[in-house]
Amino acid sequence: MPRTARIAPKEYVYHILTRGNNREDVFKDEKDYKKYIEILRRYKEKYNFRLYHYVLMRNHVHLVVEPTEEGGTLAEIMKGINLSYAQYFKFWYKHIGHFWQDRYKSIIISKDDYLLACGSYVELNPVRAGVVKDPRDYKWSSYNVYAYGKADPLIDVHSVYKGLSKNERERRRRYREFVRGMLREKEAMKGEMDRRVIYGNEEFIEKVRKEYNIEAVMRQKGRPRKEKKGKK
Repeated sequence: MPRTARIAPKEYVYHILTRGNNREDVFKDEKDYKKYIEILRRYKEKYNFRLYHYVLMRNHVHLVVEPTEEGGTLAEIMKGINLSYAQYFKFWYKHIGHFWQDRYKSIIISKDDYLLACGSYVELNPVRAGVVKDPRDYKWSSYNVYAYGKADPLIDVHSVYKGLSKNERERRRRYREFVRGMLREKEAMKGEMDRRVIYGNEEFIEKVRKEYNIEAVMRQKGRPRKEKKGKK
């Protein structure tokens, strides 16, 4: 069956998920994480996109990016990054066969509090996976840029975060509190992005749906699951 065309207009922010084939590891050593960061930096310069949040997990990657009018398309950006890293990994580890699992998954994000929520979802990945208890302790993410002011030339700090406070110290404190709230109240946002195509308020979702004739949530394949007796 032919692949469907990906809707990716430049005027939106995207949450990107790329997994290793069959959920196999894509990072085996610290040098691999550093190489991926180096490739991100190279293609950021080439295609002039904005990178708002990221996390590199053992077998997958989350990016929150915004293509710019003068830069490359989302397809060009992700093809460049994924192909370059796959070539590096295959050469170094003598890997044969598919490296990434299918195409990357992309979700259109509204540039408001939902972008803040999406960023915290990305940065809470290591907590959900049981790798760390505090996102501060995970090295390969953007969390410490927003929460503690860590210098990272890769990150473009977005206007939604800046709107938390005019005072830098207070802004960081409010971001930490926002993420802690997501951790407490929404179980580290477990399942928050499952099957989503658009993530935003009702008005934003309706606007994108009408403009591009897409559904906000992907339908599950196959028949719906039957509920077990005695369970609600």
